[in-house]
Amino acid sequence: MRAVYLGWFLQRAGYGICPVEEFRLVEYAVEATLARAHACGEWRLPEEAIAAFEVLLALYDSQLASAPLHEVLAAEQKLRVFLAGTSRSPIPVST
Repeated sequence: MRAVYLGWFLQRAGYGICPVEEFRLVEYAVEATLARAHACGEWRLPEEAIAAFEVLLALYDSQLASAPLHEVLAAEQKLRVFLAGTSRSPIPVST
């Protein structure tokens, strides 16, 4: 999820145009996987979420190749703030 959230923050800074639905799909898939893992011990992503993960990982890779270091560091700081807070997600339900 680190790459997904950093990708989200970098996109909000102007690096990328991936639909917010892709980010939410991946986030929900991870949540469902964690719930299933706690319930029955099975750690498997839903098949339909794998393509969305691939899209977001490719986005993050291209962001790292094009965004200046200060933007990457700013995204990492936003991730730290989010992780220290109480919000469930940095990705809004609607944009």
